Amino acid sequence: ARAHARLSLETRLRRALERGEFQLHYQPQFQMTDGRLIGYEALVRWSSNGELISPAQFIPVAEECGLILPLGAWVLKEACRQSRAWRDRGLAIQPVAVNLSAVQFRRRAVIATVIEALQSSGLDPGNLELELTEGVAMENPLEAIAVMNDLYRRGVRMSIDDFGTGYSSLSYLKRFKVYKLKIDKSFVRDISRDPEDEAIVEAIIGLAESLGMQ
Repeated sequence: ARAHARLSLETRLRRALERGEFQLHYQPQFQMTDGRLIGYEALVRWSSNGELISPAQFIPVAEECGLILPLGAWVLKEACRQSRAWRDRGLAIQPVAVNLSAVQFRRRAVIATVIEALQSSGLDPGNLELELTEGVAMENPLEAIAVMNDLYRRGVRMSIDDFGTGYSSLSYLKRFKVYKLKIDKSFVRDISRDPEDEAIVEAIIGLAESLGMQ
């Protein structure tokens, strides 16, 4: 039954790409000190026949069957297009953040995909932020450094997501061309009542600041 359900979902995913059933929702990011809007994150959503399917369901399947590559390329292109459209209307919102999947990042073709999305939209590279989970970055840190350096030279911002869960080597962290660490929610969720989580969050903030990161 599970195999049948997975095969059915994969078939629906392929049709969804052809039919344009995916859409992006944008989550705002605010500066906590003054409430100022400083950016937003693009989140892909799938609505099929009125049913909203959770990314937790379809993203793993898309990664397993290779559909994450065309889907990820569409997300990048659409996020850049929308960001440029908002800027052309005078809404100078700071960078749009797009998540890279493990499958996308393991292939050097991701650089060409990013370049194509920027060129087709006319978005300045400095207005795009790519998010990579700490676990993916640490799978092959030397390869991650090479890709990050390439994107950094092109002016694209990089951030590490889910920080604190991927067992980072500090010797590699200082070599990653990232400007932001996003602390994993498992530490943030209970900081008001768990002194250990609070201590970990404070330590990560201190580490980021000492390395010149946000």
